[in-house]
Amino acid sequence: MKSSIKKLQNILKLEGERGYDNRAVMGGFNRLLDNWENEARSEGVPEALIEAISQKLRRYSSLDVPSRREVLLHIRDLLEKASNGSPLDLPLPPPPAPVTDESLAVVAPPVPKVETQGRRPRPAPTAVAEGLAALNASVTVLPQVGPARARALGRLGLRTLRDLLYYFPRRYVDYSQLKPINRLWYGEEVTVIGTVRDVSVRPVRGGQMQLIEAVLSDGSGALRLTWFNQQEPARRLRPGMQIAVAGKIDQYMGRLVMNSPEWELLDQQQLNTNRIVPVYSLTAQITQRWLRRQINQVVTYWAPRLADYLPETIRRNADLIDLGTALLQMHFPDSWEQLQAARHRLAFDEIFFLQLGMLRQKRAWQESRARVFDTPAEWLEAVLQGLPFPLTNAQQRALADVRHDLASGRPMNRLLQGDVGSGKTVVAAMAIAMVTRLGAQAALMAPTSILAEQHYQSMLRLLAGKPRLLPPQAIRLLVGSTSEAEKREIRQGLSDGSIKLVIGTHALIEDPVTFADLQLAIVDEQHRFGVEQRAALRAKGDNPHLLVMTATPIPRSLALTIYGDLDLSIIDEMPPGRQPVSTYVLTPRERERAYRLIRNQIAAGRQAFIIYPLIEENEKSESKAAVEEYNRLQEEVFPDLSLGLLHGRLRPDEKDEVMERFRRGEHHILVSTSVVEVGVDVPNATVMLIEGANRFGLAQLHQFRGRVGRGGDQAYCLLIPDSSDEVENERLRVMAETNDGFVLAERDLEQRGPGEFLGTRQSGYSELQLANLTDIHLIEKARRQAHWLFEQDPDLQRPAHKLLASALERFWSGGKGDIS
Repeated sequence: MKSSIKKLQNILKLEGERGYDNRAVMGGFNRLLDNWENEARSEGVPEALIEAISQKLRRYSSLDVPSRREVLLHIRDLLEKASNGSPLDLPLPPPPAPVTDESLAVVAPPVPKVETQGRRPRPAPTAVAEGLAALNASVTVLPQVGPARARALGRLGLRTLRDLLYYFPRRYVDYSQLKPINRLWYGEEVTVIGTVRDVSVRPVRGGQMQLIEAVLSDGSGALRLTWFNQQEPARRLRPGMQIAVAGKIDQYMGRLVMNSPEWELLDQQQLNTNRIVPVYSLTAQITQRWLRRQINQVVTYWAPRLADYLPETIRRNADLIDLGTALLQMHFPDSWEQLQAARHRLAFDEIFFLQLGMLRQKRAWQESRARVFDTPAEWLEAVLQGLPFPLTNAQQRALADVRHDLASGRPMNRLLQGDVGSGKTVVAAMAIAMVTRLGAQAALMAPTSILAEQHYQSMLRLLAGKPRLLPPQAIRLLVGSTSEAEKREIRQGLSDGSIKLVIGTHALIEDPVTFADLQLAIVDEQHRFGVEQRAALRAKGDNPHLLVMTATPIPRSLALTIYGDLDLSIIDEMPPGRQPVSTYVLTPRERERAYRLIRNQIAAGRQAFIIYPLIEENEKSESKAAVEEYNRLQEEVFPDLSLGLLHGRLRPDEKDEVMERFRRGEHHILVSTSVVEVGVDVPNATVMLIEGANRFGLAQLHQFRGRVGRGGDQAYCLLIPDSSDEVENERLRVMAETNDGFVLAERDLEQRGPGEFLGTRQSGYSELQLANLTDIHLIEKARRQAHWLFEQDPDLQRPAHKLLASALERFWSGGKGDIS
């Protein structure tokens, strides 16, 4: 059988299966015919047969469904006679498959319908659940996608049909406004329809490039079109053709022109003109027009065929459109309103999946068993009385939460959140004391050796001082710079149980470290650790209790979403006697005022930090950098003072030495990058000067500010942005208005997004393409629906939830199962 006949038979069969929607081929049968006729003629198919088929298919798009079926049946007969093959099976259009969810039926308003404004009829839904497996097919099943194109698509992460379906545009251009040429204005983005009057190609730049020029006329005027080094318009455009062009109106020599416009023949399906056009991220060898065609082919075929994994009840309650419509409108929207509805639905799905995963993980924790650590009230009261300071009410509440968790028989899984200097360390120390009094072991992991050293000193004071809860030799520090002999000694002590508390960096999770009885794992500044690192620490014990701490204030909307699997304790009071840090925003011209304040404070016996956003200067940045500025400050500004330099490229032992000299008062000023953001505790420091302050988030600036004034003296934070830009400085002035880290965190979330808070916590979060974690309304809605469904069917075992269970598994499949 001739390949052209076989190909057309397959297309006709697919068209019948689709319900005669003229979408079996992209652009409809009109677009197919030119290529098919040429192929058929080259294979010697009789001209009479070609003409008969072409005449019937050219009017196919204007027919109703019964007439379309009759046309295809007639063509089938013609092809059958030509090939002597078996007849095609052309079914009647299938009725819409009803969506039922009897197991979750509630009275709710109907799901809103998306109107298509007559532009694109939606194919009858067929709810092909088995299509989910077909979406795993390689992109090479598509026409025009060979091995080279597949490799190029792979660089974009596009390897399967599903990848294409969920590869959303990065932006959209509105070419839906049609205008006659005589009403065009400079700068507007429009679509123009007209007839090509003239086409010319000429070399420019000494023959290195080609300039293609065409003149388009629509009766009201003429518009010049230009392309540089583009083969397609040079090869295909001919005078007399009717085309649609879309782009931005520019001006040259007083005349309106359109440079490098998108263009299409009028009888084609319009993907690039006369509509809201999607714009995708690209890579070498992939053009926007080509990728649009491939994605359109996949989306228009598969989106209507996908069964919706969300139960109808939830779609009604959450006021969401169906999945197929959302995917179709997300890629090729018929209006901005429908794009918004599509984005809302798909963003809801992301948060909904996150919440279900969190609930599933929280339940797994709650169903696990852990050792019970009962703490007598009299013992705890005596310990607290022996502390050198009383606990604040917020610390007492957090401690009560921890005490309850340790006695519950379930593993503690708690996030202790408190502002810089609010007293999280003493709560952690009391948790350690509750566990070690019964002979068990505890481990505290910090992100840097500097912070680990500070925790070690704090724990010696709190646990090995008065009252003595642990002997000093039972508390050890294990970091990268610890000598090999001491490491062996610590590993032996942990293995035989004589060491009850070890404090360290990621060195704690290296293989040789084993514990006799690890029952409490504490992770400080936990957003700085990856999922695998936290899991590795917990794996050192048998279902140990877990306490994670952060000094980064996390807005409620974000905490509900990314820490939904953790119980939350917030220390929202500062210890008595801690004065608010006076904060000022200075212009670059006022830098001398900052230097004078530093001199005055040093004369009074205090110390200062000066922070820079970069280690070394580069040509692309206007920001000052630590190394160059350290030299300038030492030689020109403070030649009579001692300055230390701290940055990320120093070896751990070099960092420790610089910090220790600053802590002992040998350096008056520490010049540093953001390495001091977390945990550096120098009570004598009272000035924090931050250069290039506009390059930091408010939450990060708040962390810097928390490094000064820890000794009870009045302290100052001075912010100097790169320029005097009013808008940027307005953002920084919030720092001067409040010392409340939660207020600043909310502002940071609004202005900079969630990246500042997520750190390296990633299983599921890399999947967030559309969800905006500042959208509290959406988060709350998704949480409500997730909780409701979890109460009904926590394991998603009901038949109605089979597709949802599969979709949830795909969403979380990249993770390692330990989210917090």
